[in-house]
Amino acid sequence: MNKFKIAFETLEQGFIASVPGLPDCWARGATREEALVKIASAIQEYQEPEIEPTGEAEFREVEVSALSS
Repeated sequence: MNKFKIAFETLEQGFIASVPGLPDCWARGATREEALVKIASAIQEYQEPEIEPTGEAEFREVEVSALSS
Protein backbone atom coordinates (compact mmCIF):
# COMPACT_ATOMS: atom_id res chain seq x y z
CA MET A 1 0.00 0.00 0.00
CA ASN A 2 1.36 3.39 -1.01
CA LYS A 3 0.76 6.69 0.74
CA PHE A 4 0.16 9.90 -1.19
CA LYS A 5 0.10 13.53 -0.13
CA ILE A 6 -3.27 15.07 -0.90
CA ALA A 7 -3.86 18.79 -1.43
CA PHE A 8 -7.32 20.20 -0.64
CA GLU A 9 -8.73 23.38 -2.14
CA THR A 10 -11.90 24.93 -0.77
CA LEU A 11 -14.52 26.02 -3.30
CA GLU A 12 -17.85 27.75 -2.83
CA GLN A 13 -19.58 24.43 -3.58
CA GLY A 14 -17.23 21.98 -1.89
CA PHE A 15 -13.65 20.77 -2.13
CA ILE A 16 -11.14 19.65 -4.72
CA ALA A 17 -8.57 17.05 -3.71
CA SER A 18 -5.47 16.57 -5.84
CA VAL A 19 -2.27 14.56 -5.70
CA PRO A 20 0.74 16.77 -6.48
CA GLY A 21 2.85 13.71 -7.36
CA LEU A 22 0.33 12.41 -9.92
CA PRO A 23 -0.34 14.95 -12.68
CA ASP A 24 -4.02 15.45 -13.54
CA CYS A 25 -5.17 13.24 -10.64
CA TRP A 26 -7.93 15.10 -8.83
CA ALA A 27 -11.47 14.71 -7.49
CA ARG A 28 -14.27 16.99 -6.34
CA GLY A 29 -16.61 16.47 -3.40
CA ALA A 30 -19.31 18.39 -1.54
CA THR A 31 -17.39 17.73 1.70
CA ARG A 32 -13.72 17.16 2.47
CA GLU A 33 -14.54 13.53 3.37
CA GLU A 34 -16.34 12.96 0.05
CA ALA A 35 -13.41 14.45 -1.86
CA LEU A 36 -11.04 12.16 0.07
CA VAL A 37 -13.06 9.05 -0.83
CA LYS A 38 -13.20 10.11 -4.47
CA ILE A 39 -9.47 10.89 -4.68
CA ALA A 40 -8.66 7.43 -3.31
CA SER A 41 -10.66 5.96 -6.19
CA ALA A 42 -9.00 8.33 -8.68
CA ILE A 43 -5.54 7.23 -7.47
CA GLN A 44 -6.44 3.57 -8.04
CA GLU A 45 -7.67 4.32 -11.55
CA TYR A 46 -4.59 6.47 -12.24
CA GLN A 47 -2.30 3.57 -11.38
CA GLU A 48 -4.04 1.02 -13.62
CA PRO A 49 -2.36 0.41 -16.97
CA GLU A 50 -3.95 2.41 -19.77
CA ILE A 51 -3.53 -0.33 -22.34
CA GLU A 52 -3.97 -4.06 -22.22
CA PRO A 53 -1.18 -6.33 -23.45
CA THR A 54 -1.53 -7.34 -27.08
CA GLY A 55 0.40 -9.86 -29.09
CA GLU A 56 3.85 -10.28 -27.60
CA ALA A 57 3.51 -7.41 -25.09
CA GLU A 58 4.10 -8.24 -21.46
CA PHE A 59 3.34 -6.19 -18.35
CA ARG A 60 5.15 -6.50 -15.05
CA GLU A 61 4.71 -4.74 -11.75
CA VAL A 62 7.48 -3.08 -9.81
CA GLU A 63 7.34 -1.89 -6.23
CA VAL A 64 8.90 1.49 -5.60
CA SER A 65 9.81 2.61 -2.11
CA ALA A 66 10.11 6.22 -1.05
CA LEU A 67 13.53 7.81 -0.92
CA SER A 68 14.59 8.75 2.58
CA SER A 69 15.92 12.24 3.18
